[in-house]
This record gives sequence, C-alpha cells and structure tokens, in this order.
Amino acid sequence: MSAISTIRNLGPASEEAFKRAGITTAEEIQAMGADAAYLALLESGARPHFIGYYVLVMGLQGRGWNDLDPKEKAKLRKQFDALVKSSKAKSRPDIEAALDRIGTGKRR
Repeated sequence: MSAISTIRNLGPASEEAFKRAGITTAEEIQAMGADAAYLALLESGARPHFIGYYVLVMGLQGRGWNDLDPKEKAKLRKQFDALVKSSKAKSRPDIEAALDRIGTGKRR
C-alpha cells in the first residue's frame, strides 16, 4: 500500500484531508478515480477548491499541476462545479453552524 503523497502533486495536507474522508492509500484513490475521491473529500467536510480538484486529476494522470491547457481547464471546471453541486455536504461557515447549535441561527 502506497502513501497518498506518492501521487504526483499531492502532499501531507492532501493525505490528511483524504484520511478524514476514510481514504488512506494511493491505490484507493486510483481505484476510485478523481471524481469519486474528490466527492468523498467534499462529503467529509472539505471545502470545495477548484485547484485542489484539478491537482488531483492531473496527479492521477502523472502530470504536473501546471500542465493544463485552457480548454482542458474549462472542461475540468464544469466537472468540478457538477461535483460540488451533487455533493450531499453543506458548505456553511463554521460560525453559522455554531449559531444554529445554540439556537441563534436562521430558522429554516
């Protein structure tokens, strides 16, 4: 089993984020593919970040993070937006969640 940081472009911060999502090896990410792995990150509470998504995509292809042409970047942006939209995780600032817990947040 290989560390997640053996995937090009990914380092210790990525390893920690994937660990919080229950993914601990490079092989798991490779088997899942970029979209499913990134969706798992989102659903574990990670904030959506386009660069983080395309760095993962490029790394799984064995390419550097900056080896991206404008057309490919536009295509990946559409995929990223669709992933974020399909995520079951709610992206809310921590302060809003804290206010809801103590009963001072917005009523829904």
